[in-house]
Amino acid sequence: MHPALQGLITIIIGVGGCVGYFYFSNQFLDRILYPATGKNAGRNINRANQVRPWLFLAPALLALGLYLAYPVFATLWLSVTDRNAGGAFVGLANYRQMFDEPKFWEAVSNNMLWLIIVPAFSTAFGLLAAQLTDRIKWGNIAKSLIFMPMAISFVGAAVIWKLVYDTRPADQDQIGVLNAVWLGFDGGPMSVLILKIIPALILVIFAGFLAYSVIQIARSLLRGGFSHSATPWWGLVLRAGLALVAVWLVWVSLRSVVSLATVSLPYGEPQTWLTIPFWNSILLMVVLVWIQTGFAMVILSAALRGVPEETIEAAVIDGANPFQIFFKIKVPQIMGTIVVVWTTITIVVLKVFDIVFAMTNGQWETQVLANYMYDKLFRANDWGVGSASAMIIMLLVTPILVWNVINARKEMR
Repeated sequence: MHPALQGLITIIIGVGGCVGYFYFSNQFLDRILYPATGKNAGRNINRANQVRPWLFLAPALLALGLYLAYPVFATLWLSVTDRNAGGAFVGLANYRQMFDEPKFWEAVSNNMLWLIIVPAFSTAFGLLAAQLTDRIKWGNIAKSLIFMPMAISFVGAAVIWKLVYDTRPADQDQIGVLNAVWLGFDGGPMSVLILKIIPALILVIFAGFLAYSVIQIARSLLRGGFSHSATPWWGLVLRAGLALVAVWLVWVSLRSVVSLATVSLPYGEPQTWLTIPFWNSILLMVVLVWIQTGFAMVILSAALRGVPEETIEAAVIDGANPFQIFFKIKVPQIMGTIVVVWTTITIVVLKVFDIVFAMTNGQWETQVLANYMYDKLFRANDWGVGSASAMIIMLLVTPILVWNVINARKEMR
């Protein structure tokens, strides 16, 4: 049978089945189960109206249960059994084995790095693009170009950027853009300025911003944050956790500044970028930032256009400059949208697989949780540990997803 004909038959059966289900279920509800006749007609009508929404939702709930709830419970069961022992229950043995493997902790540390860098830079670049493109005449064209990577699959984007990072022998022409630029540096003053001084300044500014954030969080807590009855306990824990992460990032940034000052760079030699530990993970993150910036820009652009003009005009009358208007007027009013965008990208980062699989396959210390799960499930055929890692990913994603839904509902109100 021709594929087009198969598709047409599938559509007819699917649409016809839905129409038939809703029609006959209504008939059964109104004529047989709760007929609107006799002395109980009023009560039957009320009951039918109460049952009808659940009747309409039943197919969707069944599909969700079949395709979402069942896999979760099945994966949970696999994570506490041993497939090689005939599915025998082994308790938390798979989790203990997983926690004892260095590759798992490598994946966790890399995922943490992804969670810190990708959502922050994607949201920041998206907010910057949204603000700037709304101020130029050809802003719609610029938005289209920035949003275009969203139309590319993760694997397609990985292939594109793998060509950017490509390395050829020193005696051949470099087709990789990054190596072609790198070979232009010879250790002169411009090399020191671009490769050492400017990155060091960026790291110092970043560390200063984080240190300022830590000071502000500490001040808010010392001013009565612990005793404030309106502040939930989880809010205090979240602030303290963010402060600790910021302190750790300040230390990493300052240590990186010292490393930049003392490192001897191999000028004039083509580099295999995806094999350099730590920096290869950063280069992989660039791909996801490139893709997600367009998403952040579109959402935040709509939020910025929703900022009341009266508040901006009042700020202009009071003598505020463009930076003050942006950071003190616009950003606070769209903070809820920024949080939703941030958490949405965070969920994408927790599940990232395609980019790592297509570019490094988790080698050279670039392993992430989803790739680790794939290796265990489909390469090592270790369904117990693979399912355990899948449960870890789900446990990490679920709180962020719930928080995202709560914030989205608040925005709608």
